[in-house]
Amino acid sequence: MVGQLNLVNMTEQFNVQDAKTRLSELLVRVEAGEDIVIARGGKPIARLVAFEPAQRELGFMAGGDIPDSFWDPLPEEELRLWEGR
Repeated sequence: MVGQLNLVNMTEQFNVQDAKTRLSELLVRVEAGEDIVIARGGKPIARLVAFEPAQRELGFMAGGDIPDSFWDPLPEEELRLWEGR
């Protein structure tokens, strides 16, 4: 794990106003794999990193196949029971 001070030393830091002015450029750099630190008054407050979508499996079906019928609407009678009607 990288401490905050080490993280700041490993990345380039921009103040808020400069980051706002250069946001498009910074996003291109982040897409290329860089991490960017944004600071206010010289104090790091945020880090721009590339977005990585979560790859998750349904926990109750881990490793299993979900039948297509799983996504079908519930029958009205069962739906009433779930909704307490």
